[in-house]
Amino acid sequence: MKKLKTILLSRKTYLIIICFLFLYVFIFTKIIKYTSVYDGSENRITGIVTNYRLKSNKLTIEIKAKEKIIANYYYEDELPKTKSLIGSKITIIGKMNKPNNNTIPNTFNYKKYLYNKKIYYTFTIKDYSYKKSKNIFYVIKNKMYERINTPNKVNEYLNLFILGNKSYIDSDNYNMYLNNGVVHLFAISGMHVGVFIFILDKIIRWRKKKLFITSLLWLYAFIVSFPISILRSIVFYTITYLFELLDIKLSSLKILFFTFLMLLLINPFNIYDVGFQYSFITVFSIFYYTNKLNGNYFIKLLKISIITFLYTLPITVNLNYEINLLSIFNNLLFIPLVSFIIYPLSLITYLIPSFSYLYKIGIIVMEFLNYIIFKIDIFKIIIPKLSLLAIFIYYFFLLFINNKKKYIGIFILLISLKIITKLDSNFYVYYLDVSQGDSSLLISPYQKDVTMIDTGGLSNNRFYISDNYIKFFKSIGITKIDNLLITHGDYDHMGEAINLVNNFKVEKVIFNCGEYNDLEKELIKVLDKKKIKYYSCIKELNIDKNKLHFLQTNEYDNENDNSSVIYTELSNYKFLFMGDAGVEVEENLLEKYNLQNIDVLKVGHHGSRTSSSELFIDKINPKYSVISVGKNNRYRHPNKEVLDNLDNSKIYRTDIDGSIMFKFIVFNLKHNTTIYI
Repeated sequence: MKKLKTILLSRKTYLIIICFLFLYVFIFTKIIKYTSVYDGSENRITGIVTNYRLKSNKLTIEIKAKEKIIANYYYEDELPKTKSLIGSKITIIGKMNKPNNNTIPNTFNYKKYLYNKKIYYTFTIKDYSYKKSKNIFYVIKNKMYERINTPNKVNEYLNLFILGNKSYIDSDNYNMYLNNGVVHLFAISGMHVGVFIFILDKIIRWRKKKLFITSLLWLYAFIVSFPISILRSIVFYTITYLFELLDIKLSSLKILFFTFLMLLLINPFNIYDVGFQYSFITVFSIFYYTNKLNGNYFIKLLKISIITFLYTLPITVNLNYEINLLSIFNNLLFIPLVSFIIYPLSLITYLIPSFSYLYKIGIIVMEFLNYIIFKIDIFKIIIPKLSLLAIFIYYFFLLFINNKKKYIGIFILLISLKIITKLDSNFYVYYLDVSQGDSSLLISPYQKDVTMIDTGGLSNNRFYISDNYIKFFKSIGITKIDNLLITHGDYDHMGEAINLVNNFKVEKVIFNCGEYNDLEKELIKVLDKKKIKYYSCIKELNIDKNKLHFLQTNEYDNENDNSSVIYTELSNYKFLFMGDAGVEVEENLLEKYNLQNIDVLKVGHHGSRTSSSELFIDKINPKYSVISVGKNNRYRHPNKEVLDNLDNSKIYRTDIDGSIMFKFIVFNLKHNTTIYI
């Protein structure tokens, strides 16, 4: 025992373990390539249900078969059968799907996220059947889930605080919590476990109550499906208890280190989990500054809020590309509110449903405060994506510079990152993958002018694609759109416009010629409310030292032919954006303008046979052709005849290639093309 104590107290021990851990994680996450045991042709899978979610006409089931699989069942009216589903042996019939990479740069990569969880396929369910489990632990888990599965405001938050399931929370409310910097309070974590342990410690008077509490904590971890923040707390508590039994006294930092080691040994991919990163860095920063956390409750809380804000800032930046300085003070309000009122009320309401009315009042107050604070946006700062070098420098200042120079260094680093994006002398043209729709982005040197042509829009409204490209804008340091050009009023070209102007700064909007349709009128109402200038049927627009020429100013009897057709020359390269203009418009353009040797053509109407006639394509002779189109779209775009017409040009398609970027090194007039797949 003395030797063990000596080893555990030696610094060399921790240095050796760190080196071993780094090598272990690197080998298992970077060198070893994992593949599926399935080949993708399977249409029938049998396994055990480990968890499920029911929301927005979709039942999502997590299944442990030969390997883990995420299966989705879409329904319309009647709720699918889920009683006693967890732990059951299920057979699903349907189709295997490969997860997709992100097709807009610097946004969430679902395929990589699943790979880190060793999930290589998703599954679309046509039909399923299952046999209920009689295992007592699964019976308890099912009872706990079914107790609060009725959709209402109270159960949304009970699912969040009791079961750690945030999928039921309204997405707008959740995003406001995220922007306000308090979303960490809504993940079951050390704070909730701490309250849970405190309550049990006061209730239980047995001599070996810690063993009982530890057992209950692990049962709870099983019930909530072992989220990483819960595991960190429970493993920490368990290791502390074991060292007490061995009569070995270690600091909280060293116990945290062994917790870190244990979770990475179990699964080295945990290192890429954002919850894992937040949880450990937050707790590390608090333990590291324990001696300086003096004063009354609110002074301590303010110090903790500042410390955790600084230590988690790189994670926050690379997650949202934005920080909210007000979040330091928001925590002073929300931490006591959640810790002492909302979370204890969650436990009470779950056990005694008659408290639900009081609980609902607390939720309404919390959501109201969340909304009011969200409206204060003057403290929000966009910071572009941090490189590994920038992160290393940041933490070097934070950990190893022990005077005021550390804060000066951090400030200079962050300001430099913002300035660097404004020093880029290249011209960029992006064709963003917005599924079955159109959206292009033109960025002039030094970001003097940012112009967006169309916003895309999905008619099924399952999610806002603008959330993705707004995140992308922020990741490269774009803080506003100078010109938003709406080629015409179809939903797949402007359906995201309202969401864009509500969530991002837009200077002015340009509409096409012709009367406004209902969708355009709805946008104009928002523009008037926000006092954003808008124009229609213009002939040209200056962007930095270049001009956009609007070639189509006639009025037709249909929305597609009324599309703005935009021509520009950037660094001696000719660009043509066709919107949804059809063959008749193409003929008029050939009669009116001398359009030859176009370098980059944004193909009209997603490659539909109503556009891109052989005559038009032969005349303009595009070198590159970009088709913005959704995967497996119901229109079967692009049309084979159109592809044949474009045969002499290099074709890029967003459904195959993802977002496409053309980069022009202005001073050398050198042309580079980069494709994001």
